[in-house]
Formats: sequence, C-alpha cells, structure tokens
Amino acid sequence: MDLAFLRPVVEAPGPWASVYMNTSQVSESAAGEQQATAREACDLLARQGADPATCRAVRDELASIPRSSGAAGYAVFAGGGEVVLSTPLATAPESGPIADWSALPHLGPLVDFKGEDPKCLVAYIDRTGADFELRDDWGRSPAGECRGTEWPVHRTGSADWSERHFQLRVENTWEHNAGEIAEALRHRWEETRPDLLVLVGDARERRAVHDRLAEPLREAAVEVEHGSRAAGTDPVLLDAEVSRARLDHVQGHTAQAVDQLRAGRAQAAVDEHDAVEGVPALVRAARQHRIGSLLFRPDGPDLHREVWVGREPDQIGVRHTELQYLGDTEPFPARADDALLRAAAAGGAEVLAVYRPEDVPDDLPAGGLGALLRWPSDNGHPEAR
Repeated sequence: MDLAFLRPVVEAPGPWASVYMNTSQVSESAAGEQQATAREACDLLARQGADPATCRAVRDELASIPRSSGAAGYAVFAGGGEVVLSTPLATAPESGPIADWSALPHLGPLVDFKGEDPKCLVAYIDRTGADFELRDDWGRSPAGECRGTEWPVHRTGSADWSERHFQLRVENTWEHNAGEIAEALRHRWEETRPDLLVLVGDARERRAVHDRLAEPLREAAVEVEHGSRAAGTDPVLLDAEVSRARLDHVQGHTAQAVDQLRAGRAQAAVDEHDAVEGVPALVRAARQHRIGSLLFRPDGPDLHREVWVGREPDQIGVRHTELQYLGDTEPFPARADDALLRAAAAGGAEVLAVYRPEDVPDDLPAGGLGALLRWPSDNGHPEAR
C-alpha cells in the first residue's frame, strides 16, 4: 500500500481522533443505524478526552458518508476541531466502531481494513490507436487516447504486385501505430504512476505494442485475452481478467518482499544487510529514513509494543531517554505500529500486509514487523550496531 495519502495526517500535530466504521449497510434502517454508530463513536472519543469540537466534526463526517459509496467502511482522522482525512476501506469492523483518541493517529487498523489497491492503467488497442483508462478498487476513469495513422490498416487478399506493395504499407502502418501507442503509454505511465499496465485487444496488436514498450513498462505489462476497443464489448470477462491481474500483482509483490526478508535473516550474522525485523531494528531504520517497505503482520505481538515518540515522525526510540538525543525533550508513549507507520508514511515508504499461514509458513516477520531497507546498515554508524 502506498502511504502517500496519509501525508496530511502524519505531518500535522496531535492529538488525534481516529475512527473506523462499517458503512456497508443497505437496509431501510441503515441511515438510522449510521447515525447511531456515528454518535457511539463520538461518545467513545469523548470518554477518552477528545474535545467537543473534534467530536462534532467526526460525528458530522461519519453521519454524512453516502451509503452508495460502495466501500465496506471508512476511516476518519480528525484533530483541532476538523476532519483531516476520510478514506474508504475494503473491509471494516463488524461489531461496532473502533474509536481512539491519542497523541498519534491510530494507523494500525488501516493495514488490515484498507487492503491493497493497485492502480491499473488499461490500454484498449486496435490498429488505428488506443484508448486509456485508470482503474482501482473504487472505480475507473478515462486517461486519454492515442490516435495513429488510419490508412492503410486493412490487408487485401490479392497476390498482385501492387497489392503486395499495398500490404507492405499496411504492415508499416501497423508497426508505426504500435510505436505511437507505446510512446503514449510511456507518457501516461509517468503522469499517472500506476502499479500495473493491462493491454487489451487483438493478440497481434497487443504483442506489437508490448514489444515496443520501454522499461519498466514492459515488466509491469500484462496481456489479457478478452475485451477490445470496439463499442459494445461485453465487459464481464475483461473485468474478471483485470481483477485477477491486479490480485496477482499484489501477491507477487508481497511474496518477493517476504523472500527478501527471509534472505535478510541469513545475512543477519554480518554487519551489512538490507532487511530487518523487530522493533529495535525498525526504530533505528526509521530514525535514519532507511525504511523502503514496511512488512506488517496484523496478528503480530509487537504491534502493541510501547515505544517513545516526539513531535516529528523520525523522533522515535525504544526507551524514554533516547528522544533527548533526537531533538525532543518531552517524548510520549505510543504503539509501535502507529509510530512506525507514521515514520514510514512521512519517509515515502510503502506497507505490505503479510498474512499467515498461506503467505508465510515460517512466522515472517518476527513479532509482526519487518522492513526492507533503502540501503544496507552502515557498519560505521553507531545506530547500526
């Protein structure tokens, strides 16, 4: 999961109201139930010491979420009397809201509830050009088009010399248009920064474009059998293939990260390694802005472990006294998962949810928290020891 959407939360001071609420009800009484749940969440916040203005802001936000949004739930983060972030969830609490009032935003449940949402760039290709579309869990939107040369694009069946010459021109037009589409895709990729590229259309047309893609587009590209650029195409089979491609992307990316973490265990006996596990090692990496991917097992016991934090995301320590050396003389306690997610989001890292037993047969990461590092531990750095 890309954590960039959390920037408004992690860069603002606390304290924070954090609420996770189910919004999937569709019955006739759903509106009343939503209002009651919003009041329940605010009562929980008030009992924990939240100020009235922030409670009102949270209640109004929760009560106004449209039931037609398609999301299973919403997470709302507020402070200082206003809502700073409201984000949809793929799954949600089943037995009432989760409401927390604390110095840091309670980010841990996001990893389990929000889920992976890889953004997908779909290219509908034919011989004359392509239409582009962006997809994610919450819908799709047009992303432009590429118009190639429109004549000649159709072969004839004659063996006459002039017709063979014409067919050569057709082949050249196809090749030219495939190159134009590949170049247009490069620009769309750089502008929209998706995770995955899906090529739709006739097999030969897809392959012609695929072969002309620049890296890293070629590695990120998947060809699917169903769907076309023509109007009226049945979207059901294409939608299923796109969903499968997005799921395969998530599973493959997570499996690769777990393999890297497992390899890091083998390197642990030497000074330099590019993966770490456990709260102390992660705290050191967070202070040095070295976390590239935070691996997060939602059932891990270390998620609840107490750490000490300061006002800035990289002011984090295992012990109370460590913060005095990091620029904050008044540290406060926080959960390890919330503190590390705040640091990871501020540093531009991603988080990957790792579940057992299917994904991880050997209890990776240890304690539920691990990281792939942007650069190996510095043997000469005092905090790397």
